[in-house]
Amino acid sequence: MRQSIERILNASGIATAGYASAEELLAVGPAEGDACIVSDLKLPERSGFELLAELRARGETQPLILITAHDSPRIRKQAEQNGVAAYLAKPFLGHALVAAVRAVIGPTKP
Repeated sequence: MRQSIERILNASGIATAGYASAEELLAVGPAEGDACIVSDLKLPERSGFELLAELRARGETQPLILITAHDSPRIRKQAEQNGVAAYLAKPFLGHALVAAVRAVIGPTKP
């Protein structure tokens, strides 16, 4: 899924940096200039909500776009309460992902 997301965004002119896991992202930290983070809700070691909480505890402020195959009103509400910038339920169309990223980073950022 990560590689598909990277291909979609790169093809739309949005530069990406992919991480194999939340732990890899947390180990190196988001790169300077990263405009947003796209994360799945269900991750091997932690949830997307836990990743967001850890990033915020470390002072990272990039908006997080959450994707999930486990859509429910409860999860949508939790996403809103946790400050998720955008929420996409799988399956989603590539243009929906691009639109969500552009909405949180602005149309002119690569």
